[in-house]
Amino acid sequence: MTRMRAVDAAVLILEKEGAVQTFGLPGAAINPFYSAMKKHGGIKHVLARHVEGASHMAEGYTRAKPGNIGVCIGTSGPAGTDMITGLYSASADSIPILCITGQAPVAKLHKEDFQAVDITSIAKPVAKWAVTVMEPAQVPGTFQKAFQLMREGRPGPVLVDLPVDVQVAEIDFDIDTYEPLPVARPAATRAQAEKVLALLGQADRPLIVAGGGVVNADAADLLVEFAEIVGVPVVPTLMGWGTIPDDHPLAAGMVGLQTSHRYGNATLLASDLVLGIGNRWANRHTGSVATYTEGRKFVHVDIEPTQIGRVFAPDYSVVSDARAALEVFVEVARDWAAEGKLADRSAWAADCRQRRTTLQRRTHFDNVPIKPQRVYEEMNRAFGPDTRYVSTIGLSQIQAAQMLHVYRPRHWINAGQAGPLGWTVPATLGVATADPDSTVVALSGDYDFQFLIEELAVGAQFNIPYIHVVVNNSYLGLIRQAQRGLEMDYCVQLSFENINSPELNGYGVDHVKVAEGLGCKAIRVSEPDEILPALEQAKKLIVEYRVPVVVEVILERVTNVSMGTEIDDIVEFEDLAERPEDAPTAIALLD
Repeated sequence: MTRMRAVDAAVLILEKEGAVQTFGLPGAAINPFYSAMKKHGGIKHVLARHVEGASHMAEGYTRAKPGNIGVCIGTSGPAGTDMITGLYSASADSIPILCITGQAPVAKLHKEDFQAVDITSIAKPVAKWAVTVMEPAQVPGTFQKAFQLMREGRPGPVLVDLPVDVQVAEIDFDIDTYEPLPVARPAATRAQAEKVLALLGQADRPLIVAGGGVVNADAADLLVEFAEIVGVPVVPTLMGWGTIPDDHPLAAGMVGLQTSHRYGNATLLASDLVLGIGNRWANRHTGSVATYTEGRKFVHVDIEPTQIGRVFAPDYSVVSDARAALEVFVEVARDWAAEGKLADRSAWAADCRQRRTTLQRRTHFDNVPIKPQRVYEEMNRAFGPDTRYVSTIGLSQIQAAQMLHVYRPRHWINAGQAGPLGWTVPATLGVATADPDSTVVALSGDYDFQFLIEELAVGAQFNIPYIHVVVNNSYLGLIRQAQRGLEMDYCVQLSFENINSPELNGYGVDHVKVAEGLGCKAIRVSEPDEILPALEQAKKLIVEYRVPVVVEVILERVTNVSMGTEIDDIVEFEDLAERPEDAPTAIALLD
C-alpha cells in the first residue's frame, strides 16, 4: 500500500473522478492541498479574484457540458463563507459543484482560532452535504461519497472542509484500485410510460413542459424525438431553454410572468393537459396555481420524489431520471405509432404555430438613447445557433429571454432560482473555460456587471475570451419597475456625474475604462445602428487578443419590460409588433 499525505490522495481522486478543472484562491490553511495539485500536475487551476467568483466559475464550468463537475477551492474562514452564495445558486438549480475549504487544526476548532469558523453548519442548508473531515484516513472515503452524492438523484453541490493537520497527515492509499461509487437513478417503468401515453391520448390539446432536469440528464435529443413521435408541442422552462430548438415546428415558446412569450402563455392557457418533465413549477413560471392549473390536468416526472406535489398535486406522477423516463416514453410511443394508437395532433400543433406568427413583441426601434429591444434584435443578427449565452437576473435577462433565440441545450446558462447579482462575469469565465472553442456571450445590466467586475482580470490573465454585452441605463431597473406599485423610485439610481468621464453625461461608472484597466477590450455604443458593427468588432477582438471584450450599450434611463402577476394578465408597455419589420429577427415572422 502506498503511503502519502491525505491531500495527495484527495487530488488523485479528483483526477480519477474526472474533476480536473479547479477555480480558487490559495491561503495558509489550504496550501497543503495546493502543494498536492502542484506535485501531481493533473489538475488545472484558474486563480480567481474573489472566492464567491470562484464558486460561480465552478458553476459555469459544470453547466457548460454534461458530466462536468467544477471545483472551487478556498482557505479557511471567510473563503468558505464567500462560497455560500455559490453553493446556494448551485443547490437551487440542481448543479453539482465541489467546494473545498481549508480549516484550522482539529484541536483548535473549539478555541476561536484565527479564521476558524464552523463552515459545515453554515453550508448545510445550501448543500447536499457539508462535512469537516476530522480523521485523515476518512479523506478518501469522504471524497468518494462527495462525488456520488453530487451525481445521484437531484444533483447538487457538496462542501468538504479539511483541517490543515488532516491535510498533511500520512495515510495508506492505492489510487490504482480506486473506483467511483455507483450512482443510482430512478427509472420509469413500461407500465408508467403507458399510463402517461394514455393520458396524453385522452387530451385534445396536450403540452410538454421541459425543465432543467432534461438538461441535467443530457436528454434533449430524446425529448425532441418523443415530441415528434406524439406530435405534442413543447414549452421549455427558463432552465430548460434549448432542449428543443427555438425554430422547431413544435417549439411553443416559454410560459411565465417574466421570461415568457405572448404566444407561449396563450398556448398554455389553451391546453388541457400538461406533461412536465424535470421541472419544478417555479412561481415565476406558473404565477398563481389557480390560474395555471384551471381547466387542465397535469402529469409530473421528476427525479426527486419530494418535488412531486410540492407546488400542486398532479393528476399522475412518475419518479424518474428524465433520460430514463424519456427512453421508455420513446419506446412506447414508437410501438403505439406502429399500431396506430397515437392521436393526430397536427391541428393543435398548427394552432400553436399560428399563435407564434401573430403574438410577437416589437424589437425594432430607432430611438436615441437606445431602447433595449433593439440590442437583442442585433444580437440575433450577430450571433448564430452555436452561441452560448450566459445571464443572471434583471430586466436585461428577462427581456433577453423574451427576444433572443436558443437552439441547443446548455446554450442558455442562467442562475434561475437564486439570481445572485454579479454571477454573470465569473460564471461566463467558467463556461468559456469548459468550452474554449465556442462563442460565449454574456449579458448584464450595469449593476450585475459591477458586482464582481474584478473577475474580468481573470479572463485577461488566463486568456479566457468571451463577449460581454452590458446594457447600461444606470438604474436598478427591475427593482425600479417593482417599486412602481409602491409609487416610488427610491435608492435605485446609479447615475452620477463622473468627474473623470464627463462624456458619460451622468451615467456614472465608466465601464470602458474599468474593463481596459483590468486588461480587457471594451467598446461603447450610443446609437442603434452602431450595435451590430460593435458586436462584429467584438468577435474579431476576442480572436485577436484572447481576452474578454465588453460591449457597453447606453440605453434610455427608464424601460418597463413586459411582465405581470398572472400568465393571463401580462402588461405590455410598448406597442406590439404588427408587421414583419417590427420584429425582423423573430423566428416566426408576422403574417
